[in-house]
Amino acid sequence: MDEPILTMDEREAINSGRWFSNLSPSLRHDILRCAHVKRFKDGDLIVARGEPPTEWTAVAKGAVRVSSTSLSGKQITLTYVEPGVWFGDVAMFDGDRRTHDAYAHGATTLLCVSRTDFQKILAQHVELYEALMRLQARRIRTLFGLVEDLNTLPLRARLAKQLLHLARSYGVPCLNDNNEVRIGLQLAQEELAQLLGASRQRVNQELKSMEREDAIRIEPGGLVLRDRPMLMRIAEAEN
Repeated sequence: MDEPILTMDEREAINSGRWFSNLSPSLRHDILRCAHVKRFKDGDLIVARGEPPTEWTAVAKGAVRVSSTSLSGKQITLTYVEPGVWFGDVAMFDGDRRTHDAYAHGATTLLCVSRTDFQKILAQHVELYEALMRLQARRIRTLFGLVEDLNTLPLRARLAKQLLHLARSYGVPCLNDNNEVRIGLQLAQEELAQLLGASRQRVNQELKSMEREDAIRIEPGGLVLRDRPMLMRIAEAEN
């Protein structure tokens, strides 16, 4: 069900996004003025592979799970789009159909700009071209970094880096110990393994090893990072 107004927390997530917050006030105003709000329940399909592009989108709450389907019909999770991050702009330019499925992961709120309004904003704000080029450059750098890690780092180091990234994006301080951080994004070990390009069994072994070292704690509801400096050493020591 669509709601016309973002909550205060949702608006803060959009306004504090690294990319969006660096735009000029007039550009931010025009984007928000043209945008509309969509809300999804956990597991709802947001866009399907093969659909024509109709909207430029930002996550205001929750997460968007981007996935593909293997030849055997199994869904493979490729990434999660976190609050404050915009996506779908490439399709706004080239007009090609969507290349992946996108699902709501948890209760998710999106801020959407129609393709028509996107093009109008571009015509009125040349600044947006350069800003989107910088955004694409950052994505390409991140992609090359992921490819490099996949080919040069052992699973243990890649897992430590992924846990630290998830804690930065979705970390919630534990009430009984401020040094501990709970990863708020609910991930099954199979989904975590897919993000790392590894088997669930190997990821489970590495998680249990980190738990024995008191770097993390595995709970029924998710993972708690107990010693982030240790995880940073694990990620760096394997380089």
